[in-house]
Parts: sequence; structure tokens; C-alpha cells
Amino acid sequence: MKTPNHLGIILDGNRRWAKENGLSAFEGHKKGLEKIKKVVGWCQKEKVKVLTLFVFSTENWNRSKKEVSYLMKLAKKALDFDLTQILKQGIRIKVIGERDNLPDFLKTVIERVEKKTKKNKKMILNFALSYGGRGEIVAAVKKIIKDKTPLNKVTEKLISKNLWASDLDMIIRTGKEQRLSNFLIWQAAYSELYFLDKYWPDFNKKDLSIAFKNYDNRQRRFGK
Repeated sequence: MKTPNHLGIILDGNRRWAKENGLSAFEGHKKGLEKIKKVVGWCQKEKVKVLTLFVFSTENWNRSKKEVSYLMKLAKKALDFDLTQILKQGIRIKVIGERDNLPDFLKTVIERVEKKTKKNKKMILNFALSYGGRGEIVAAVKKIIKDKTPLNKVTEKLISKNLWASDLDMIIRTGKEQRLSNFLIWQAAYSELYFLDKYWPDFNKKDLSIAFKNYDNRQRRFGK
């Protein structure tokens, strides 16, 4: 079965899942973190080479300070995998997004994990953290301008080269919503979209298998 080389997942619905189950939003986020670790393993077994998880958007900074603080601590836990196991699995961890607003303790963890795993080549695991697709494009354009690139040399290929992540083959979104929410909008240009009518904590291995079967049955013509 054909599986996507680069899979993006929009992890949506933690708070609504918690509310429907009579739990706090914090419990929902905690449950969502537990699911991340399982999904990484499932995707690696399915031969996904690049997995990008949308865990915290630039818009999420508008949430309450208490919730944002909790999410930053969860992000640390998400990144603070058992490095011995990660190295054994050959997974390279990268964080894409606007880092300036992140707390120092999280920046320290990011730098350590990225350095420790940078030579791993079996799978790339991107965490989109403090991330916004439009902001990514703006950052790429600014870099091109800073490099004093001649106008006639500015191409789609050059812009893609200056982005934080490669083109997507498929996007899965949980949370019963059907929109991209500013997630890798340049890279999603020809991505196959799959929207799931359940919340992220309820996402399971069977759901992933069904999504991949759906992907395998699609014809990707790229306008041809």
C-alpha cells in the first residue's frame, strides 16, 4: 500500500474531548500528548519518512496565560522523549515555528534534542510549535531579501528552499473541523486532505490505517 512520504497532522479537539468527558481542558491536553507518542510509532511502522505535528499555533498565544503555561510544559514533555529510544529508532526531531516567544526552558530543550538527534535519518519528526503558515512564508521572503537575491532569481523553488518544512503529501485533521488553520499552507498546495469526525485523543491506529487506504486509492495528478 502506498503511504505518504510526508504526513502532516493537525491535532485538534483536546479541549472539546475533555469537556464532553467531564474533564478539565488540561486533562484533554495531557491525553493528547499521550496519543502523540503512539502515533509517532504507528507512522514509523507505516514507513512515513517525515511527520509534522501541528501542536501549537501562533494564534494559540491568545489563550489564557494559565493554559498557555501548561501547554508550554506539555511541549517540553512532548520533546523530552526517551532519547535512547529515539536514537535507536533513528528519528530526527526538529521544531518549526517562531521561537522568540517560547520560554527559555523550552528553547533549551529544543536545542538539546535537535542537536542529539540531528544525525538520525530513518524519520524526521517536526513539531510545529508557535507556528503559522503565513508567518513562515514572510520569514522566507525576508531571508531572500536579506540575501540580496536578484528579482529574476526569486522562484517558487527558491521560496520552498527557504521554508521550514518540505511539501506535504497528506494532511489529516481531527477535531470534526474541515480547514487548514494556517498549517503549512505553501507546502499543502497539492496535499491530499483527510478530515476525521473525532477528536485527537480518540484517534487510533485503525483510523490511521483507514486514512492511508484512502490516500492509496486517490490519484495525485498535480494538474496533469
